[in-house]
Amino acid sequence: MPEALTLMLGDVSVTRVTEQRGPGYTPHDLYPDWDAAVLAENRGMMIPGCYDEAAGRFIASIHTWVIRTRHHTILVDSCCGNNKHRPHIPRFHQLDTPFLNRLAAAGVTPESVDFVLCTHLHADHCGWNTRLVDGRWVPTFPNARYVFSKAEHDHWSGPAGREGFNAGVFEDSVLPVIASGQSHLIDGEGSVGDGLTFHPTPGHSPGHVAIRLRGADRQGLFAGDIMHQPLQIVRPDWNSSFCLDPEAARASRRWLLEEAAERAATVFTAHFAQSSAGVVSRRGERFDWRFAE
Repeated sequence: MPEALTLMLGDVSVTRVTEQRGPGYTPHDLYPDWDAAVLAENRGMMIPGCYDEAAGRFIASIHTWVIRTRHHTILVDSCCGNNKHRPHIPRFHQLDTPFLNRLAAAGVTPESVDFVLCTHLHADHCGWNTRLVDGRWVPTFPNARYVFSKAEHDHWSGPAGREGFNAGVFEDSVLPVIASGQSHLIDGEGSVGDGLTFHPTPGHSPGHVAIRLRGADRQGLFAGDIMHQPLQIVRPDWNSSFCLDPEAARASRRWLLEEAAERAATVFTAHFAQSSAGVVSRRGERFDWRFAE
């Protein structure tokens, strides 16, 4: 699967640019309610692209989505970033990836980005908000407006941002864009422009949002961490180990799946491997998934 992959929604292009991809969490680490029979029943959807049988681990992609409209270049989520101190999550710790080179290969320079939209403020969704220059964290995208939810800001700017697996993320990846005057907070539902709107989907984190893109004749939904793997489409009751509010997370997941199926929207996921995007269909009470190609 190429590092950059482009899909079209009418006259709007959506390009995936990958920071890293490979075996991640074991099933029991990621899903408290893990049942191996669900994987066995859905082998065709999961193997070999989304689950490494030899390693016994899910394959995870960490990437940004680049949206190009007639007016703007927009990033949805900004991956982990380089040089970030993340000792609690070794996969994110002190990285040195060619992510900016990959953006450049997709035709995107830091100066050309108009908006950076964060579904939430976990380490692997806002890391490239900033980069280290002469010992200081500065905004990676100097001309961009960084947009995230007020509820997310309020949560991580408090004690939660200084402890646990997400410790330090607010300080090195969010505060610098606030200090530069480039941040914009949305409280609840909100329009970003260019057919993009925020829809609150709390549960995984307090201020998590899904982002809707209305194209000329099709819709897209950027799902963030509402789902980590395709198995959650057939088992929407499964939460990840990182969901702070289990019932809210299930409700948000159900909303996303129902909305995607009803509107035939393309769902752009944050961590599914293969093409990372696809279409949800409904058969009775069951949801199914087909990857975009």
